[in-house]
Amino acid sequence: MSMPQQAPVASSEFPQGMHRLKGRFSDGLHVNAAVWAPSIPSIDVHFQREDGRWAFETLPGLDGGVHHGVVGPIPAGARYGFWPTGEPLPPGPGSGPGQLLLDPYARAVEVEEAGGTGEDPVYFSVFVDESFDWDGSSRPRTPWRDTVIYEAHVKGLTKLHPGIPEELRGTYAGLAHPVMIEYLLELGVTAVELLPVHFSIDEPHLGPLGLSNYWGYNTLGFFAPHSAYATAAARAAGPAAVLAEVKSMVKALHQAGLEVILDVVYNHTAEGGKDLPTLCWRGLGDTDYYRHDGAGRYVDTTGVGNALDFSQPKVIEFALDSLRYWVEEFQIDGFRFDLAVTLGRDETNTYTPRHPFLVAVGASSALRGTKLIAEPWDVGMGGWQTGNFPQGWADWNDRFRDTARDFWLRDQASLRAGGHAGSPARLADSLAGSQNLFRHSGRTPLASINFVTAHDGFTLADLTAYDRKHNEANGEENRDGSNDNRSYNHGAEGRTENDAIIAAREQTARNLMATLLMSVGVPMITAGDELGRTQRGNNNAYCQDNELAWISWQQDAAAQRMLTATRALLRIRRRFLAGQSPAFPGRVADSALLWFNASGLPMTPADWEDPSTRVVQLMLADPDGQAGALIAVNGSIGDRKIHLPAAWILQGQGLADARATTMELAFDSADPALRRSGARFSLGESDFLTANSVAIYLCQRYVGRSTS
Repeated sequence: MSMPQQAPVASSEFPQGMHRLKGRFSDGLHVNAAVWAPSIPSIDVHFQREDGRWAFETLPGLDGGVHHGVVGPIPAGARYGFWPTGEPLPPGPGSGPGQLLLDPYARAVEVEEAGGTGEDPVYFSVFVDESFDWDGSSRPRTPWRDTVIYEAHVKGLTKLHPGIPEELRGTYAGLAHPVMIEYLLELGVTAVELLPVHFSIDEPHLGPLGLSNYWGYNTLGFFAPHSAYATAAARAAGPAAVLAEVKSMVKALHQAGLEVILDVVYNHTAEGGKDLPTLCWRGLGDTDYYRHDGAGRYVDTTGVGNALDFSQPKVIEFALDSLRYWVEEFQIDGFRFDLAVTLGRDETNTYTPRHPFLVAVGASSALRGTKLIAEPWDVGMGGWQTGNFPQGWADWNDRFRDTARDFWLRDQASLRAGGHAGSPARLADSLAGSQNLFRHSGRTPLASINFVTAHDGFTLADLTAYDRKHNEANGEENRDGSNDNRSYNHGAEGRTENDAIIAAREQTARNLMATLLMSVGVPMITAGDELGRTQRGNNNAYCQDNELAWISWQQDAAAQRMLTATRALLRIRRRFLAGQSPAFPGRVADSALLWFNASGLPMTPADWEDPSTRVVQLMLADPDGQAGALIAVNGSIGDRKIHLPAAWILQGQGLADARATTMELAFDSADPALRRSGARFSLGESDFLTANSVAIYLCQRYVGRSTS
């Protein structure tokens, strides 16, 4: 094989992976190859030539465990992989080799099926020449305090959408279609958070069940997009076309002002436990990439067989390189880190917010301005760390989720059964930005990603329709999925024709959505919740790549009511809450949050401690100290009369002159047709709150304010 006449190139001059040479040695055909495999004495690159035949070259350089050298010529689109020098090649299903060791930095991964022989498929890294015209497109850089996140699955979001051409449904291009973008804009969200789009594979146990890994939390390529989400035309054109389709999706969303956040899974890889096939990292350096105990066993803090060892500097470098790649090459706006506690575990397997990876991500100039969101737990010892990530990070706030569910679901079930309920104190803290969780770390309410549902668990509608999970379709005899759902079926399990139960469920769903969207912090809506989507009680639909998990766009009257309510709540949020101070309130006189009881009087310590106090009012004030919005909550099972706080009481609480303030009812969860909207009240006047409801009143100067 011909090679340029030159000394081996130092690895420090080139990133890991396969990259065309630049400068005086470049002939447009040869590449620099580099891979970290410190436990292997010598390593070869096996690759396809232009004529399709396989060749190999030994990487001559070895620095700091990184094997490197110039190889080629290698055509764009060629398959390749690594293998220890001199070791017998694994037999393949065709004329080429079998399962080589994948390049951890590969920009594309292709699979060759075994052809019905019962053998495992073979995966190949693919060399891709990258280029894309962004045409001046840039990241929207939406401020955190204006952000509303919409968690969605690339395929599931559009697979059933009748307004999108059939060949685009369930693809990156489908998400970028004008019909989908218009829907997102009309809904009022600002960012789409996509379940994993890194190249992933199915767990072995799913195949015999006729199932697949729909969610994609089983990554095999941290630099490669999942090609199955590309259109058939892009897949047929090759990996470069797939990359271009992903970038075109991001570009279209950015041009509409929508950010793109990726759910990323750096805590483990698809290689699973040691009983599963070696595909990449295990072969390159099992003890170097994965965390082990003293007996050589995997230390699994992820629940899926292995955990990448983030006490290893090269593992940290690998994850940082992947993040930078997606920001620099795809203009990604942020990341949600799956089981992020694993990424912050030191050499003793103990989580620390000062972990080098967490610090490096926050300090990286390439990542500056990206949104960093932690799923702040894993399954290891000390795995719950909500509120304990460093400044610059935001956390999924599971305490908000549990508190909202307890107040509106579990407590309601208890009260209707003649039991007791909790006080509103925990709900109040959640509405106010979860100060008890985030203030100690020097962070603000904007570090709280508030959510009631996510991809994992019941949908919003199912929370109101099922007391227990129904995961039989997953093939694990209903053992999988959480048993702690804090749900309430309102008197019937699952589907019912009882109009009273249906109405009660819808009202509770609106209460939960109102709590989410009116809380201080950053809200996240799960795609389909705004339409009343159901998974028929399945709270772990990770393996349901079918209509159970896809969003149905056949909107009945109930779906329209929920969509109308969600849009109304988001309009209210844009009118008022987006302008709130990002800091926690200080002294009472400077506070942006004032609490009142049903009589319109300031809440007392006794009120907060009394579990029978299920009616509270929250006045959110302007940064300039004037009354802005009032949220009235009735968590009891009976109708209640309330008095809006009087002007003199607001003034006594430190607000500016409120004598001329008029409040207008903007939302009532007990009024799905919004018939009462627009009713006006002077401060101190009374109103009635229906049992189990939320009402929102806006100061007159906010009514009709532009929401653009």
